[in-house]
Amino acid sequence: MVMMRDVWVNWFEGEENGYNVCPFHEWRSEDRVEVLDQVKLVKGTPELMDFVENQLLDLPQNLLNAVHQKSYLRKNMSRIQLDYCFIITDGERIIAVDTMGYKTPVRKSRLTPRQEQLVYEALADQELESFELIEDVTEKEYHLLSLSPFELKGLTRRERQLKQLLFMVLDQLNTSASDAELKYWCTEWNPLSYQKLKTKDRDEVWNHLLVGARTGWSENHYRLCEAMVKGNSFFEKLWELEHPERVK
Repeated sequence: MVMMRDVWVNWFEGEENGYNVCPFHEWRSEDRVEVLDQVKLVKGTPELMDFVENQLLDLPQNLLNAVHQKSYLRKNMSRIQLDYCFIITDGERIIAVDTMGYKTPVRKSRLTPRQEQLVYEALADQELESFELIEDVTEKEYHLLSLSPFELKGLTRRERQLKQLLFMVLDQLNTSASDAELKYWCTEWNPLSYQKLKTKDRDEVWNHLLVGARTGWSENHYRLCEAMVKGNSFFEKLWELEHPERVK
């Protein structure tokens, strides 16, 4: 049994996509960092790593059994036993998981560079308990509310959050907006598109906006998102979370 000690974790809760579990260099001062006094380190196949990182489904029972009550959270002067908490690596990727007593990877965290190095050292000179994904899992489908990693590749934490917010707004727009509103937002995105789109049907207008917004992140994306969230208190709050310096 290989245990790690004094591990800093920055839990991201309820994240089904690994790209939202931010690496150490993207941690923020307002994030709530905790310390695992001890935590079990295990090895998984790449398929299991994909499952842990990018799903919120039940973990293999043999993995849960192996890590049951082996890890402790340090809080003030006490140690709190965690039911199912562990660090898993496939030799390249590393992620910490806490199920909060359930069977699904509810909370996930990356590690600090120092702790990652200790994981690689343990891989080189210690025998880790290994696990695999036994059951076949349906290939994950991405959509407007769960963008593919390709659509967020190379973006910063703030850019990823704002792009996901933009697509939440676009999803609502597609279901509630009139054809005229849809064309209006297309011209906000690209003023030169008005003449091209004024005689097009709704599907063509929607696809024009969607295809343009899917690629990368730019000042156009930023301005469109800023304009579209106005008037919706829920979306405005999500926008403000990425702009704490503007909130009075």
